[in-house]
Amino acid sequence: MNLSSSFSSPASPGRKAPLICFSHLRWDFVLQRPQHLMERFSKDRQVFFFEEFIPTDHSLAYLEIHPFAGTTVKSVRPRIPHWWNEHDRERALSQLLDELLALHGASRPILWFYTPMMYSFARHVDASAVVYDCMDELANFKFAPPKLRETEAALITRADVMFTGGHSLYEAKRHLHENIHPFPSSVDVAHFETARTCQDEPSDQRSIAGPKLGYYGVIDERLDLAMIGEVAKARPEFSFIFIGPVVKIAREDLPKAANIHYLGQKNYDQLPAYLSGWNAALMPFARNDATKFISPTKTPEYLAAGRPVVSTPITDVVRHYGELGGVFLAEDAKRFALACDDAIALKKTMPGWLARVDTMLADLSWDGTFVSMRALVEEATTQRLVSRQSAKRDRPKARKPSSNSYDYIIVGAGFAGSVLAERLASDGRKRVLICDRRPHIAGNAYDFQNEDGILVHRYGPHIFHTNSEDVFNYLSRFTAWRPYEHRVLAQVGDRQLPVPINRTTLNGLYSLDLQNEEDAARFLASQAEPCDAILTSKDVVVSQVGSDLYRTFFEGYTRKQWGLDPSQLDKSVTARVPTRTSTDDRYFLDSFQAMPLHGYTAMFEKMLDHDNITVVTGAEYADIRKDTRAAHTIFTGPIDEYFDYRFGRLPYRSLKFQHETHDVAQKLPVAVVNYPSEDVPYTRVTEYKHLTGQIHPKTSMSYEFACADGDPYYPIPRPENQALYKQYEALGRERTDVTFVGRLGTYKYYNMDQVVGQALATYRRMMKPVSGKAVAADTQ
Repeated sequence: MNLSSSFSSPASPGRKAPLICFSHLRWDFVLQRPQHLMERFSKDRQVFFFEEFIPTDHSLAYLEIHPFAGTTVKSVRPRIPHWWNEHDRERALSQLLDELLALHGASRPILWFYTPMMYSFARHVDASAVVYDCMDELANFKFAPPKLRETEAALITRADVMFTGGHSLYEAKRHLHENIHPFPSSVDVAHFETARTCQDEPSDQRSIAGPKLGYYGVIDERLDLAMIGEVAKARPEFSFIFIGPVVKIAREDLPKAANIHYLGQKNYDQLPAYLSGWNAALMPFARNDATKFISPTKTPEYLAAGRPVVSTPITDVVRHYGELGGVFLAEDAKRFALACDDAIALKKTMPGWLARVDTMLADLSWDGTFVSMRALVEEATTQRLVSRQSAKRDRPKARKPSSNSYDYIIVGAGFAGSVLAERLASDGRKRVLICDRRPHIAGNAYDFQNEDGILVHRYGPHIFHTNSEDVFNYLSRFTAWRPYEHRVLAQVGDRQLPVPINRTTLNGLYSLDLQNEEDAARFLASQAEPCDAILTSKDVVVSQVGSDLYRTFFEGYTRKQWGLDPSQLDKSVTARVPTRTSTDDRYFLDSFQAMPLHGYTAMFEKMLDHDNITVVTGAEYADIRKDTRAAHTIFTGPIDEYFDYRFGRLPYRSLKFQHETHDVAQKLPVAVVNYPSEDVPYTRVTEYKHLTGQIHPKTSMSYEFACADGDPYYPIPRPENQALYKQYEALGRERTDVTFVGRLGTYKYYNMDQVVGQALATYRRMMKPVSGKAVAADTQ
């Protein structure tokens, strides 16, 4: 169970790339899958077992490296001052990891993750291969970190190969990765088989009377404590023995009775001796989220010891052992107690039951699992090396300035910043550092796979469309495309009608039978209310379609979206939404309409994958510039923030999103349904599988709420706001060391393709700067 393993001492390591195993479990806690595998890997390479940090009262962060007898695996235990915040802690862990690699000459190691949370500070490491061994669904465990699912999605995207701890977990995640493999629990048969012969029971168990039924392992929320108490009460003549540490639950919450015995944590080498005194072994797991995908290692271990097993019907236990004569399954306390009776009587009624067990266990050795995993890891390492060498052949050689010196610092890793970074690095041969305060690249276009493996857009739907062949061709360097034409419906009462308004909308709303475009044009003309001067968003709509359609489709939606009445907004807000007399229900009519085949984030990753580009996420520009030199800054954030709000803050509208996943394949008839009514708090609902084309038994949606506070999304188009921006723009034009680009940098709403076009135009101008003038973004 924990302190030392029964493996022979490994041969001297270091002949291959070192391996760093990131684990939420300590090396000397409970001996499980990580220890079995890492011991074997350590026979021909150095293995570091990087554990979770330990708070310290010391004022500095440092590493403790623990050697253990009988193994060359080194346990690495970071010590972090307990008062540090998450940002400082993550930065320190990243630095400590770099120091570990430098001290031991561990270049391009294999990174092996048991917990996704450690990927956040290890993602920058240049690895020979990245392995995600998903032993359990940790996000379902008690006290799971809130960011675990998001970090796991990022790790899965980066991983070269992925393993799961059982078949049910594999089935839940197999759609997430192209190179994923199930590896259920294995067993060291020779070790546990010694329990079949008579051994001297340890003294703390020897004195316990009656037929003994035992459990070993972590005692936590995965056990059905109530059922254990009921079974012990129903069978007072039996003794129920529990061996292992109590974790995440209070000891006073454990069931207590004269025939329940807690013997504490024991050494792995001691377990056969304890098993030898048991009449049957127990797996009284609760049926909850934490046990939904478990594949208990103790199942084959108990059987190898020659002990019948009584278990609740855990999916992987039923699947692999349900038909085996020595395994008894029971759903509740009454049936569990009866199953205990049957297990104890097994030897008398079925003396040959172990023969079938031994046949099954012959194919479940840790040696066999290790050999299969090692082959997959070596294959992934080879493929990564080939890709790396191929990429190097295709790339121009990068200049090598000092590590803290760059030609450009780019603030913001969205479209504007990433396009400029790519152009400056690959075409301009410049050394670029691009940073973003968010923990990811791609800006508002960031997409990721949620916990169910559905690709969603974190910040609401982003649909690519353009009439610019140059923009489309440029982005096509970094992605293949999925053809997609966007369609939107508006919920009007109990009806869903197409928007933009077209002939189908008019016929459905007014119960008309407009047959052609001429009929529709005449009807709209009869509704239109000409204005003397078209100045506001309300003027635009009313002059085209009249007050009734304005109130039905525009007024409430605009008030929710902008927090202002359309009569208070510039005409540009609603001028972007056309009205049609045809039945064409496409939201956009651009020449190029498509979605990145593998998502926006994957496209950005390829865009920024260049030797001349350094990417830093989760970092503030103010912190970056303290330690980094650059001749020029490209700023895609809010221009008023850059100048410390000298003239006051520019007003922005923000958004909040409520993401939900449903156990059905599809909920909406189209990707987006708008809700114009002010009675509904959100503006629209998006179902992402329409956008991505993903096939999945579940579906994910987001509800969008416009608000005043939060990250800036949309500049609010009013004359006084534009006047304030002009003051900041004038400051920017006085500077020769900074360029402002993008929605926030130029305080103007752009579609994605317009931002790309602006960035490409800005790059062309930067390569031909006007002497003595600041380089301003091309506002098209």
